[in-house]
Amino acid sequence: MGLSEVLFDKAKNVMPGGVNSPVRAFTAVGASPRFIISADGAVITDADGNRYIDYVGSWGPMILGHNHPLIREAVIQAAERGLSFGAATVAEVTMAELICSLFPTIDMVRMVNSGTEAVMSAIRVARGATGRDKIIKFEGCYHGHCDAMLVSAGSGLMTAGVSASAGVTEGTAKDTLTAPYNDLETTAKMLEVNKDQIAAVIVEPVAANMGVVLPKQGFLKGLRALCDTHGALLIFDEVITGFRLGLGGAQERFGVHPDLTVFGKIIGGGLPVGAYGGRRELMEQVAPLGKVYQAGTLSGNPVAMAAGIAQLTYLKEHPEVYAHLDTLAEKLFGGMRKLIDDLKLPCALNHIGSLGCLFFTPGPVDKFQHAKQADTEAYARYFKHMLGRDIYLAPAQFEAMFISAAHTLEHIDATLDAVENYFKRM
Repeated sequence: MGLSEVLFDKAKNVMPGGVNSPVRAFTAVGASPRFIISADGAVITDADGNRYIDYVGSWGPMILGHNHPLIREAVIQAAERGLSFGAATVAEVTMAELICSLFPTIDMVRMVNSGTEAVMSAIRVARGATGRDKIIKFEGCYHGHCDAMLVSAGSGLMTAGVSASAGVTEGTAKDTLTAPYNDLETTAKMLEVNKDQIAAVIVEPVAANMGVVLPKQGFLKGLRALCDTHGALLIFDEVITGFRLGLGGAQERFGVHPDLTVFGKIIGGGLPVGAYGGRRELMEQVAPLGKVYQAGTLSGNPVAMAAGIAQLTYLKEHPEVYAHLDTLAEKLFGGMRKLIDDLKLPCALNHIGSLGCLFFTPGPVDKFQHAKQADTEAYARYFKHMLGRDIYLAPAQFEAMFISAAHTLEHIDATLDAVENYFKRM
């Protein structure tokens, strides 16, 4: 028995399922989790000394790779000045100015501690600003674990085969309506049937928690038009896509301007952080200026701010990072797609920029119902094969692969070699 297995047995005695987040338990792939002790660049190392090429990247924020020296040094310097003040800091202002400068849709921003908290707060702002109660979300989109969003959600809930969570009351869920992703017609009908009752439509502009599902042409622009017609706010959950698909996120890439935007851990270089922001008149609804209350002792934590400032500043000053990511992505995902086509495999591969997913189902996969048809047992076999070849993928079919700037062409070649080896045995 390896050290990871020993640690997992110990963990199960003191943590539910032995983990602090469900997908880490490897339940969806029928394996035991690897306990990671260090990470550097594109490589992570487990407790048994095994080294893996990592395509999880702490679920997205490690766009520059693990343990980037500039970010590490910024964290060390900030920590030397103090870990938490519970008071206003210069770093908060710098971070807010940086985000506002990169996202034209954001005049003001409020820091929080996670993407979940950011979503919860943005929805509260939407309800407070519109005086309406109901929210529309989309099947398979995951917006964190706040009660109102655990309705037909993706990510870990999708892997577990449930559409909601125990402990979420009927009263909490009743104001959350769910439409199929990429289906403008149904969304339009919902807005019409619930006329003057919808506070906001919230969407992952690229769905990245049912695998990776891209918006159909016109879908996001159609949502913008529908919200304008019905007086509802459009919220983009850019926890995954923000600063990954470009400096201006998915909204820049698709040319669609939401009213409110939600960010997560990428703005903290991987440290616990989130944020929500939007037009000035909306954000001025938030206390202490307005009547929408939201607070947090650790919001704007100086160490997290330092890490985030270092990462976002680097991305701003080095836009060539995105060209490099696109080159790596085209080599990896393009190579995988060619193998699928050449070998005539019943698989689909979706990707945009450095974000991608292999589905074990014939394509196309452009909505939740298609994603659910994926063969999760086939993915589990694939995952175990890749892990055995020192490639660390998400331990669940319905998650994304993340490429970082620290990956090299050699890493991509090794990955494609392992993929080809598995595909030829299917």
